[in-house]
Amino acid sequence: MGTTASQLGKDLLSEYQELTFLTKQEILLAYKRFSELLSKDEKYVLNERVPMDRILTLPELKSNPFRKRICYVLSTSDSTNGSLTFEDFLDLLTAFSDSATMEIKSHYAFCIFDFDDDGTLDCGDLEKLVNCLTGETDETKLTAEEMRQLISNILEESDIDKDGTVNLSEFQHVISRSPDFVSPGSTFIKWIP
Repeated sequence: MGTTASQLGKDLLSEYQELTFLTKQEILLAYKRFSELLSKDEKYVLNERVPMDRILTLPELKSNPFRKRICYVLSTSDSTNGSLTFEDFLDLLTAFSDSATMEIKSHYAFCIFDFDDDGTLDCGDLEKLVNCLTGETDETKLTAEEMRQLISNILEESDIDKDGTVNLSEFQHVISRSPDFVSPGSTFIKWIP
């Protein structure tokens, strides 16, 4: 573990700890896991991007129905390809950390659920969200009427200004009434043992 710490540098490690909800030990473990995703030709961990297909091989993401959206939302790549830098990876870990605040968790959850990236959850986003959660197989897919009713119920509960969409503030209001959302172990993914 000493080698990993020296590769990151004491100052950078301290900076990462200040900017995240992660401990030094968790950052070092994240560095090790991120390094393992790089190909043999990629040696400069802090400067490299790991393609989304390699990120999705992580056991914590494999069965997550939002795995691709998580990568797209957390990626700082200009090409919107879902690839992650080490700092993007730290942001991902921070967003799903048990130590992250409700505001941070709900912000990232909202962005992940906002499939068209327009700043609101509209009927299309809500339908995609439900389909991700229930699956789109013949056995699990809702009928058109069931989907319409469910989206109507969601909007009835969440759309405070009655504009037909849920904005971030409305989403956070709903989440604030759901204590399970921020309780330990309730995150989309559990990263560090």
